[in-house]
Amino acid sequence: MAKLTELFSEFNVAAERLEGAYKVLQEKVERANLSYGFGPLVGRTDGMKEIYEIIRAVAKSRASVLVYGESGTGKELVSRAIHYESNCKDKPFISINCAAISEGLLESELFGHEKGAFTGALEKRKGKFELANGGTLLLDEISEMGLMLQAKLLRVLQEFRFFRVGGSEEIKVDVRIIATTNLNPKEAIEKQKLREDLFYRLNVVSVNIPPLRERKEDIPVLAAYFLRKYSTFYNKQVNSISTDALKILLNYNWPGNVRELENVIERAVILNSSPSVLTSHLNLSNNSSEVQLNGLIGLSLEEIEKKVIIETLKKNNGNRTNTAKMLKVSIRTIREKIRQYKKDGEIID
Repeated sequence: MAKLTELFSEFNVAAERLEGAYKVLQEKVERANLSYGFGPLVGRTDGMKEIYEIIRAVAKSRASVLVYGESGTGKELVSRAIHYESNCKDKPFISINCAAISEGLLESELFGHEKGAFTGALEKRKGKFELANGGTLLLDEISEMGLMLQAKLLRVLQEFRFFRVGGSEEIKVDVRIIATTNLNPKEAIEKQKLREDLFYRLNVVSVNIPPLRERKEDIPVLAAYFLRKYSTFYNKQVNSISTDALKILLNYNWPGNVRELENVIERAVILNSSPSVLTSHLNLSNNSSEVQLNGLIGLSLEEIEKKVIIETLKKNNGNRTNTAKMLKVSIRTIREKIRQYKKDGEIID
């Protein structure tokens, strides 16, 4: 019995040491995440470290969060990080892009509809609020939602009760709301793109993601992260970036932000047959923020407009939101122009 007691004692000591070692290792991992990244979020600048701190702090609450920043900065990644660090990480994470759905359909997408509520409503359908019950609903690009629907949304966010379109049964849900916009909130309010009362309802906690050009220290870290990711994905042995190539990455203005950098590195890996990314693999120019347009003399204003929009779309890899921002027009205008150009055969899917 004494021997058995001694063995139990030794086992407990070993277990305590193992637990202590595990805690030390866990702290090191957390510090590393805080210094270099947060899951798929990568960066070690002070601005990014502050974002990681906010994510950790707000994740355990059920507070609404407003995430804003230019297109391609990683707003959805921040939103997902908040959800998956929360106590409801095993519950649904549902996202809806408010800019991609017409206003007439968006209400039904959010709140659902009953059979026969409108032409084409052949059966009852749950909306995003019901699908996200118990979890998180991401309202992506909320400033593209019409003001009347924003008013309806505000009423729902006050009590989380609503009716499906065409329905008479009140639905109650428990949902954490995260909203994003590529506009500065104050600017969005001034331009009447975002209701001020809805802003205050959403803005319990705000996260402002800086554009990549303002955190260039993160470019080497991000480039290395994407290089590892796509080298593994495509089974390529590309494991370094040449000094000259890195200089180009650092000097580039990145109008498409982190998303554009990811696309550049992915393309470099795909086209590469050597172990290092070279300048020839990048396809970037130093005049990154300018659309190069030639041969405008003699064109009509309509033709110039068409050329500017199409060239800007190409420059932004087809990203409509970023194109609208660069040209200082609404995304609805860009959508209408694209529809017109497709009809005229100027743009092919």
